Amino acid sequence: MDRYDPLSPPEPADWLDMDETERIELVQEFHRRARIRIPNRKAHAIMHVVVENQIALGEEIPVRRTAIRLMEEGLDRHDAIHAIASVLIGYLAELLQAAVKPPDVNQPYFVELERLTAKSWRQSG
Repeated sequence: MDRYDPLSPPEPADWLDMDETERIELVQEFHRRARIRIPNRKAHAIMHVVVENQIALGEEIPVRRTAIRLMEEGLDRHDAIHAIASVLIGYLAELLQAAVKPPDVNQPYFVELERLTAKSWRQSG
């Protein structure tokens, strides 16, 4: 894979076969080429990569299904990735502050993804 474009899904096997550092560099390069200004390009790229990794897992977890639903609700794929990343960041912050971790640490994240809508994400920004 030579280039990353968040509007076009990467082939899952090709994406997952790449080294994590290479994925991050591809995402950073996309944002440089697109001249998208971001306070922390690397942190932003890492969140893209995490969400793309989760999408590439397919139906194992609800992230791919959430991305598809958000696009059906009117978001482009890039915005859908940002919406999912916003849920992930919020969940990670809560998880890090929690005194008691839930038995299935992923379940609250997955529940929040099911609640996420294009409308709710647009209103949050």
